[in-house]
Amino acid sequence: MIPTRAALARAALARAAPVRAAVAGAVGLVIMLTACSLPYGDTDDPVTPTPTPGASAGAAGQATSTPTIEGTAPVGNGPRRPTGTPVTIAFGGDIHFAGSSGQRLAADPATAVGPMSATLSAADLAIANLETAVTDRGTAAPKEFTFRAPATAFDAVRAAGIDVVNMANNHGMDYGEVGLRDSLAAASAAHYPVIGIGLDDTSAFTPYRTTIKGQRITVIGATQVLDDQLAAAWTAGPGKPGLASAKQVDKLVAAVRAARASTDTLIVFLHWGVEQQQCPGDAQRALEPLLTAAGADIVVGSHAHVLLGGGWASDGAYVDYGLGNFVFYASGGGRNTESGVLRLTAAGRAVTDATWVPARISGGAPRPLTGTAATQALASWNALRPCTGLSASPP
Repeated sequence: MIPTRAALARAALARAAPVRAAVAGAVGLVIMLTACSLPYGDTDDPVTPTPTPGASAGAAGQATSTPTIEGTAPVGNGPRRPTGTPVTIAFGGDIHFAGSSGQRLAADPATAVGPMSATLSAADLAIANLETAVTDRGTAAPKEFTFRAPATAFDAVRAAGIDVVNMANNHGMDYGEVGLRDSLAAASAAHYPVIGIGLDDTSAFTPYRTTIKGQRITVIGATQVLDDQLAAAWTAGPGKPGLASAKQVDKLVAAVRAARASTDTLIVFLHWGVEQQQCPGDAQRALEPLLTAAGADIVVGSHAHVLLGGGWASDGAYVDYGLGNFVFYASGGGRNTESGVLRLTAAGRAVTDATWVPARISGGAPRPLTGTAATQALASWNALRPCTGLSASPP
């Protein structure tokens, strides 16, 4: 177990959680943007679409039919009632160090993440998605966008107050197995915990565990997004380095179930969603109830380069379908630069409070909004919730 900066020595009792009912029907809206084919570019889409409940479609080249996801979950979980001392948990979205964000890293790793570091550091635990290989070797994967960063990337996220990063995403192996091994070596040398990546499937699905204020907290990382032509090579297996794939639903559900018995607050951090779509996609809506039924209390993630809604599911779990970009080279004031930190308060299995701290990416880093800009950004974030089927308050 790796303690965070706020960890104490007393463990709390394990609780169980309620069963979700059946998988919710697919609801989503594709935001087909002129920039969709260039989701990582510095030019943002000028279109400002409004999510519409009831629409469901896929992005270009992506199937629109509802996927069949097979998974099993335990039955008989109890209610999520607050127990023990509350813990604050902060979540950031996608981080890479390319373009302007890479220039920030080269200038000073201690300030590379920018002023939102204060919000992250103020939490008892902070988690984000590191969307890059950490290597200066290897061969770039045959894809349009590949990201890599020097080992100082781990210095940067630590300086920002981020305690653990998920590396299971569609850029975690951009430089192949060589890059993956270098990423793991760099994390080990920095004594920095990473999840969702490993030398085999067991290590890739191994969670981060810590104890804070007597609360045992577990974080599991996985990706639901992998390029079709690379998925087999990038997926971790027995004796095979790779990423924890959320497409292997039974493995992910089994990891959640195994962690439940020795955990007070169980978090699943996913790379998921459809690029530029601000309502949850079919695959997200199908997977989420399997994870909460298996024992996850918080299911959050990113990938779409835009924000999606968050809130409480009917079983009391907290879900956020898309945290957006965080430290990223997006610019120009468009929807791809809308950012922020999700701050949750958890007391055992119960999430008792959720706050969105809005920001806007400028110069490769998120900057907190204030005054009217913050009020408008918060209202826009809340307006994303209706198409998720989630609630603004606990059930």
